Amino acid sequence: MIVTAAAARKFNSLLSGGAMFQRLFLNGADSVYSARPEPGPRQEARPSSEPLELVSLAQLMSLTEGASSVAIGLVDGPVALEHPNLSSAHIRQIGNSSGHCSDVTSLACIHGTFMAGILSAKRGSPAPAICPGCTLLVRPVFSEPNSPGQRVPSATPKELAQAIVEAVDAGTRIINLSVALVQPARGETDLCHALDHTARKGVIVIAAAGNQGTLGSSVITSHPWVIPVVGYDLHGRVLAMSNLGNSIGRRGVGAPGEGVTSLRAAGGSLTLGGTSVAAPFVTGAIALLWSCFPDASAAEIKLAVSGASLRRGAIAPPLLDADLAYQALAARRRCMSL
Repeated sequence: MIVTAAAARKFNSLLSGGAMFQRLFLNGADSVYSARPEPGPRQEARPSSEPLELVSLAQLMSLTEGASSVAIGLVDGPVALEHPNLSSAHIRQIGNSSGHCSDVTSLACIHGTFMAGILSAKRGSPAPAICPGCTLLVRPVFSEPNSPGQRVPSATPKELAQAIVEAVDAGTRIINLSVALVQPARGETDLCHALDHTARKGVIVIAAAGNQGTLGSSVITSHPWVIPVVGYDLHGRVLAMSNLGNSIGRRGVGAPGEGVTSLRAAGGSLTLGGTSVAAPFVTGAIALLWSCFPDASAAEIKLAVSGASLRRGAIAPPLLDADLAYQALAARRRCMSL
């Protein structure tokens, strides 16, 4: 798949028309690097290990594939559930919208399937496949276009708020929001109330910081219960496109936002970058931690992952260290048993 300059111009013109979530692919949440078909007999699909090593996830992944009792709400586009590399036995649809793609070439389907692959692909596939044993609850907020002329996924704050509430009520423990507000819009009060609802229910929310390269926060990333995620390159440097800010720096974490390979909706694999693809690494790490420590509270998990209480005045958060988070939770339990 190639996204052309003409498509980028069209995308930007659509953005100027109103509030949207998630600048997909170009000049926004993600950048397309390459797409590969399914490997043939002489090709070997190589798992994307470098991003996992950047955040010390490999050791935690060796301990567990995740527990089915830990449910993740994927509020995104629909997912190509028939993809042979998806662990579809643990994927369910929630809400009235179909979680299944009707068009595997739509940007909503491409995006949703890519995020699902990071979390729920089969181990050994080209995708990170962080927690395929956990339950993935797909709640599309980006609909697929009804006409060829409307290809860029969009949603209102009110629609996103409704999706979040439905995900909480369906029993999720973690919600992944690979979405970003581009500008203030009506319905933000509903969105704030929905995030308050997740806090009351102890459902952790992971949200992409956004890719406008600006200094500041949105109603999502400024919410005190949300963990914002900034993208890092594979050398451990913050991506220039990542939004930064006080709330992002204090409560957020960094994760791989460059050279991430996951599942392509039409088959095979795709490589993307941006804060949108960074968010599921944090979501997956939390899902594995909760699988290993089922008695941990949401506040404990959040503190272990972000170490938020230890930071003051930073606008760029540190990289996630999944192994350190595991050690912190384990040490706390050892102390409690004394």
